[in-house]
Amino acid sequence: MTTLTYAARDARTMLRRNLKRALRYPSMTVSVVAMPVLMLLLFTYVFGGALGTGIGGTTSGSADYIDYVAPGIILMAATSGAMVTAVGVCADMTEGIVNRFRTMAISRASFLTGHVVGSVLQTLVSIAFVIGVALLMGFRPHATPLGWLAAAGLLTLLTLALTWLSAAIGLVAKNVETASNIPLPMQFLPFLGSAIVPPESMPTGLRWFAEYQPFTPVIETLRGLLMGTGVGGAAIGAVAWCVGLTLVGYLWARTAFRRSATR
Repeated sequence: MTTLTYAARDARTMLRRNLKRALRYPSMTVSVVAMPVLMLLLFTYVFGGALGTGIGGTTSGSADYIDYVAPGIILMAATSGAMVTAVGVCADMTEGIVNRFRTMAISRASFLTGHVVGSVLQTLVSIAFVIGVALLMGFRPHATPLGWLAAAGLLTLLTLALTWLSAAIGLVAKNVETASNIPLPMQFLPFLGSAIVPPESMPTGLRWFAEYQPFTPVIETLRGLLMGTGVGGAAIGAVAWCVGLTLVGYLWARTAFRRSATR
């Protein structure tokens, strides 16, 4: 067997380990999924009537507003999965299991690969669940099959980017509590973009931030793909941000993992 084959085998073993742990201890996964669902219920049924009348000149309140807000909440499901990755990696680092792995004849890359791939899969399942809830609540996308495929690709790329960043956070965090708190801003940053209301309705300073922060082009691209309204130049910015964040997270995580071996 080649070195690459051994690395792939070890990564599969680590992936299986992380998925089994998620099945045995589902409380965190359930709590992470529950947050976007609660936000969807809140903004659709509580605030939807007021917010919906001010978007696009609609007068039917929450019935139309859910088509606007659902893509932003779907993206929030991707950001919520970041906490699971950070906590899982940090728990392994602080409980000593990583030191045990380092004494074994396994690929050094398999530890992070197993965590990242496992977290991406779990987050994508969570996103699918949130989409299902949104459809039950009245979300009516007009995407073509190609549009759905492009939306799935964008969500996967974003999830990969956030997962690598979260893995790096888990490696540098001193304890699990810190690891669970640091990713929180990522979960709520979409609210300061175009997830809930258009940036045009915000004060000048906040509007500037909303227009140029990473999640706004992703939300606009996802909304355009799902609703069939076109994506324009937002797609370029969305992909650029996702690729850039993936590279930053990967390099940060790799460097932090190597440094942890010398402590």
